[in-house]
Amino acid sequence: MVRSGRRSGSAPRSSVWLKDGDRRGRRGQPSGLDRDRITEATVRLLDAEGLAAFSMRRLAAELNVTAMSVYWYVDTKDDLLELALDHAFGELRLPGPAADEDWRDRLRTLAREYRALLVRHPWLSPLAGSFLNIGPGALAFSRVVQQIIRGTGLPEHRMAGALLAVFQFVYGCGTYEGHFLARVAGAGLTPDEYYRQAVSVVTRVPDAAGVVEESAGILRARGGGTVEEMRERDFAFALDLLVAGIEAMASRDRA
Repeated sequence: MVRSGRRSGSAPRSSVWLKDGDRRGRRGQPSGLDRDRITEATVRLLDAEGLAAFSMRRLAAELNVTAMSVYWYVDTKDDLLELALDHAFGELRLPGPAADEDWRDRLRTLAREYRALLVRHPWLSPLAGSFLNIGPGALAFSRVVQQIIRGTGLPEHRMAGALLAVFQFVYGCGTYEGHFLARVAGAGLTPDEYYRQAVSVVTRVPDAAGVVEESAGILRARGGGTVEEMRERDFAFALDLLVAGIEAMASRDRA
């Protein structure tokens, strides 16, 4: 699950985890600050204001220090964003290596946790695609993912594909859902109000009305309830499809 991101036309970003030394132990650092406190404040700001609005000056103002004080603890803004990213990964409640727990249950638990993390921190998904993801939080996540997939019975050459299918699916769902909820909050509406207004607007667009009509049967069969309830049912069923696919492929390879 360790992924590296690359910006078009540029070399991969350096990682804060590969830099020599520990800036937390430098002499003469400003009192009242430490890297953990700065990282936690970064996460709070990213949650409240988003990635585009984040800056070292804004962070310094939040901490009531100068921007240069923050640079005692990190070399660059990218270093700080990478620390915030791994701090978020550290929030995951990872399923333990219980010998009596089925890999399917562990996989579903971890998938739900990862999705919730992406929804809770909408800024996480673009950062996860931009850094090496080799901090302690990300590595703990990767380790559990690999433990689970090894319990499926798939041969090793199939494991990477299974991981891609499940966790890219979760990544996409969590990213889309996080952006949707951010739009809803920006509009000052509840998710259900936003959904009803969106459907009403789309049906008035001539080119879109036919598509809406064609999908009406699927939406009715999907069942009612709140947007959250519908989303939960769809996610659970899609995850079941992926689990069933892993089971089928493992059985085929054994045969």
